[in-house]
Amino acid sequence: MISHLEILETNKMIREENLDIRTVTMGIDLLDTISDDMDKLCTKIYDKIALSAENLVKVADDTASKYGIPIVNKRIAITPIALVAGATKASSYVPIAKMLDKVSEQIGVNFIGGFSALVDKGYNESARALINSIPEALSETERVCASVNVGSTRTGINMDVVKVLGNTIKETSKLTADRDSIGSAKFVVFCNAADDNPFMAGAFHGVGQNDVALHVGVSGPGVVKKALEQVKGQSFEAMCECIKRTSFKMTRAGQLVAAEVANTLGVPFGIIDLSLAPTPAIGDSIAEIIEEMGIEVTGAPGTTLAVAVLNDCVKKGGVMAASRVGGLSGAFIPVSEDHAMIKAAEIGALTLEKLEAMSCVCSVGLDMVAIPGDTTASTISGIIADEMVIGMINGKTTAVRIIPVHGKGVGESVEFGGLLGRAPIMAVNKYSCEGIISRGGRIPAPIHSFKN
Repeated sequence: MISHLEILETNKMIREENLDIRTVTMGIDLLDTISDDMDKLCTKIYDKIALSAENLVKVADDTASKYGIPIVNKRIAITPIALVAGATKASSYVPIAKMLDKVSEQIGVNFIGGFSALVDKGYNESARALINSIPEALSETERVCASVNVGSTRTGINMDVVKVLGNTIKETSKLTADRDSIGSAKFVVFCNAADDNPFMAGAFHGVGQNDVALHVGVSGPGVVKKALEQVKGQSFEAMCECIKRTSFKMTRAGQLVAAEVANTLGVPFGIIDLSLAPTPAIGDSIAEIIEEMGIEVTGAPGTTLAVAVLNDCVKKGGVMAASRVGGLSGAFIPVSEDHAMIKAAEIGALTLEKLEAMSCVCSVGLDMVAIPGDTTASTISGIIADEMVIGMINGKTTAVRIIPVHGKGVGESVEFGGLLGRAPIMAVNKYSCEGIISRGGRIPAPIHSFKN
């Protein structure tokens, strides 16, 4: 039973501390749409998405009004297209991407994820067609998001694909140069990708799930930051208890909304993702939490410690308040989407190398990082490889969403607008990794992966 005081406390979190449901994401299985004819495939996919998600936005908005809890984004995740489109034998999947953009606009969601391939152990012709289609697909659509899973703890890392993706990202940035290379902001490379992730750009609907499922991402960095103000200067134990209690309360609100939306739509409830996700708004920042914990500026010594403690406590508190936890669950550290991260990067406190260290203990990895447009493809592949091996060795999800901004360099910035925010161009190590990237092949799984 929720008490009167809890209701008042939750209302205060919403009004003053930016508590929100960051996303309601409907996962839709497309395996029953497979056809060897591209036109028929597109029609079947369009019809299934349009029918399954036709009421998603309305129900989410009605639920938000009913409980007074903002639901910021409504999204769709689908079965990875490389698994669905192979029977067509097509060399380009751009027509599918355009169709996905069209149906997303019709339904009213802001993003659709699943223009994806899973290639951690193999690289078939369908995966090749999808990866080759990514630059054109992302440059000619607004809502479509793409991802490629190149590795896992159980299988190792497919370095042949990692090598290719450096060029893929460069080409995507070039094709969207007139929009500050925003195409690359809709593409992410994964190791150990979660198949029930509600957050973009990496959401897709895994093959082991229900035909349709409803996933929810809860977020409230401002709530955690405000709570930590009450334990300033106190012990780690007091700080950890504060974060856990706050995460529990936030997740209870998310559980309530998730169940309501799923029941109204008549679809199974999937998971709650406990990730703390920032926005460019003041007071809605992961970096502000880190600084409230005792770091002068995010990126200073001790930052990795602070992120590790935050990540662990958010999970410990949230898991007790949710019936099912999944997705990524932790703390996101996207540079462009967090005003205090932007400031730290601009003054040089936060570097690419420090972000990589932080990604060892937090959700995902190098997220929304803008780099000079003249960065070589092999260097981008090297950055991806470093992040992938962190995920592989540590048995966690890691990812890279990096944006080589065509025509811009260090000292400049890009404006993406909305939730994507603003990104300062960060410096990249100038020395080459061409020799190791050019080797290709597959990095074997670590010894601790053999658990059968």
